[in-house]
Amino acid sequence: MSVTEPTRTALSPTPRSTLTRSKARGTADRAALDAVLDAGLVCHLGVLSHGAPVVVPTTYGRDGDTLYLHGSTGAGNLRAAVGADVSVTVTHLDGLVYARSAMHFSMNFRSAVIHGRPIEITDPAERVRALRTVVEHVAPGAWDTVRPPNPKELAATMVLALDLTEASVKIRTGGPDDDPADLTGDAWAGVLPIRQVFDAPIPAADLGPGIEAPAHVSARVARTEVAAVQ
Repeated sequence: MSVTEPTRTALSPTPRSTLTRSKARGTADRAALDAVLDAGLVCHLGVLSHGAPVVVPTTYGRDGDTLYLHGSTGAGNLRAAVGADVSVTVTHLDGLVYARSAMHFSMNFRSAVIHGRPIEITDPAERVRALRTVVEHVAPGAWDTVRPPNPKELAATMVLALDLTEASVKIRTGGPDDDPADLTGDAWAGVLPIRQVFDAPIPAADLGPGIEAPAHVSARVARTEVAAVQ
């Protein structure tokens, strides 16, 4: 599938963010980048640490054109990312594509790759706002129902901000792209869809009596159940 019609400010193309293969699956639409990031829960941060590449899975949050990452101030990989060239990726696997030939097996996916140099957020108010962004991205509605970080916790947490200008988005949908000569074969072809679901919440073993899962938790399960019915 080709996605080429921009609906918002286009991403800035650079040699690093320009696709070299399957270009028809790419899009420079910033709204498409937002959609991929907003639908994800985990990103992978690629950074050089002590002269070797390291890829670290972590949570994140997006506020406009800024991606926020966080971690312990003692995390060497996160420290190595400050002011250095890094790459952040988010991928959604939507289906396995079965073809009639081994070479045409594929996957339906949505992916984003961001390049840039993260900066460390040091302003206290901005750091709290960034951490709220991360929490609300992963657990919408949770921030206002729990204790906010105290000074000791904030001092132990590093927050990075990465501009989203230099990025690429790639999307594949649809069925297999078999060669005409293979269409008469007996092998099954099609798509095996994949989706992410939330199961019923499991309360903590030390949870006080009568404390039920809040609406913002139950709502995620309800949306999963609706999607399953559809």
